Amino acid sequence: LSSGRVNLTALREAGRRELREFLDKCAGSKAIVWDEYLTGPFGLIAQYSLLKEHEVEKMFTLKPGRLPPADVKNIIFFVRPKLELMDIITDNVLREDRGRSPQRDFHILFVPRRSLLCEQWLKEQGVLGSFIHREQYSLDLIPFDGDLLSMESEGAFKECYLESDQTSLYHAAKGLMTLQALYGTIPQIFGKGDCARHVANMMIRMKREFPGSQNSIFPVFDTLLLLDRNVDLLTPLATQLTYEGLIDEIYGIQNTYVKLPPEKFAPKKQGEGGKDLPTEPKKLQLNSAEELYAEIRDKNFNAVGSVLSKKAKIISAAFEERHHAKTVGEIKQFVSQLPHMQAARSSLANHTSIAELIKDITTSEDFFDNLTVEQEFMSGIDTDKVNNYIEDCIAQKHPLIKILRLVCLQSVCNSGLKQKVLDHYKREILQTYGYEHILTLNNLEKAGLLKPQTGGRNNYPTIRKTLRLWMDDVNEQNPNDISYVYSGYAPLSVRLAQLLARPGWRSIEEVLKMLPGPHFEERQQLPTGLQKKRQQGENRVTLVFFLGGVTYAEIAALRFLSQMEDGGTEYIIATTKLINGTTWIKSLMEKLEPAPF
Repeated sequence: LSSGRVNLTALREAGRRELREFLDKCAGSKAIVWDEYLTGPFGLIAQYSLLKEHEVEKMFTLKPGRLPPADVKNIIFFVRPKLELMDIITDNVLREDRGRSPQRDFHILFVPRRSLLCEQWLKEQGVLGSFIHREQYSLDLIPFDGDLLSMESEGAFKECYLESDQTSLYHAAKGLMTLQALYGTIPQIFGKGDCARHVANMMIRMKREFPGSQNSIFPVFDTLLLLDRNVDLLTPLATQLTYEGLIDEIYGIQNTYVKLPPEKFAPKKQGEGGKDLPTEPKKLQLNSAEELYAEIRDKNFNAVGSVLSKKAKIISAAFEERHHAKTVGEIKQFVSQLPHMQAARSSLANHTSIAELIKDITTSEDFFDNLTVEQEFMSGIDTDKVNNYIEDCIAQKHPLIKILRLVCLQSVCNSGLKQKVLDHYKREILQTYGYEHILTLNNLEKAGLLKPQTGGRNNYPTIRKTLRLWMDDVNEQNPNDISYVYSGYAPLSVRLAQLLARPGWRSIEEVLKMLPGPHFEERQQLPTGLQKKRQQGENRVTLVFFLGGVTYAEIAALRFLSQMEDGGTEYIIATTKLINGTTWIKSLMEKLEPAPF
């Protein structure tokens, strides 16, 4: 898991060590009761084998009622500190048969922090005393890939911007402290946005409060860039056009896994007419450990087909070689390469199938129409009046999230909508999809996504021109600019990172003032002897932390900058959550439930 100079394995190892230590405290056989949301992230840290080595014999999903029978000495609850989960645990514990022998011991592991509120709640229910060990497992930043860390905190954006709840920012600061303990103090911190300011302040305070946490490790990261998601509300609303971005838009990637329709992956058998088609979705893991995926994941989808057909030729040529193997040595040589060749062949088959599935969608009329409207908005065309395509989609009752993405995109590209345009959209949406969505519209307004234009000024054109957010001549096959990830639109967030590296943010002071929240710079003193002397031609390493979520297209754009010959900067990406427009809007949706009487 190393990308260039930074090796994220140390972080995973630290996570495993902490888990082993906890499991060893609960001597004897164990069953783990999982908060379902945690199983995916945990799987990226520890395989089941690690749990088995520490006498974990059974795993259950947390749900109300009696715990399933298990002949074990310890029952361990792995949970997030949420009150609704405490109710379920209480139910589990109270239904435990006290008369049974031998008695089972209960323990609770809070992820990522213990919570006084939750413990108080358990106490009031009269079950707190049942837990022998009550601990926390600080799983803040989970390594998803060689250059990617996520907290997988799904509610972070909503909590920060709608509920003024800064818990996830505290976890982010803690995660950054852990990272500095493993990889050295980060000498320079830059940030933009209120949450960024908040996280930086907490880090500085934590460092002051634990002076012992200063370690004598040569810093791996030169710079930390903290970015609020609400500094760039535009990017996640647009349809991502990279291979990985489209897989996520269409099928949804969760904890590096994707579930796909099985019929494309059925082995072709002769003469059966396909009567036993598999019904279970095909589940694939997607990360850079797979050579082909690492090569195509960040390309614009239009550039993927040619890579796949080239690969197909190379692989069939390699298999042809077997006819030329004459001597024992040559045959041995061929056989030794076989496993790698077969893996490459099956990887190619999978990605060819996925690409066909995606192509069916991207070549549809509806996809094209939707994309055309997005691109018009992003390039500044007709953003100030009611859009015909959006009206048609509402009339045809297209999925509500699609409508909301487009309307929010129009609003963001126009620094808010004129009141009568906004009212028109709201009225149409509520009449067509139901008045229970009024809370959702309210949330979108609070988050700054769908709002009236204040001060009568549209700043977006200035921002677009100064930051070169719209590029007309985009090269999708051999890109020379990050705008290839959206076929013309350069993600604002990544442009900010690019301009920070050079020539620096001073060159864009005016635009920074138009974007929400403060921008700032902090320096962290390094212990003597740890100041870096940069070798000739050595890259700087920047950690970009997105507070409130990041998309795969933004990650692709940052990887593109890392690989630029004259870039001079290597990027590692961290985030509170991997998102796309759909999951992001979903996290802000709320339905008014009808009254129970």
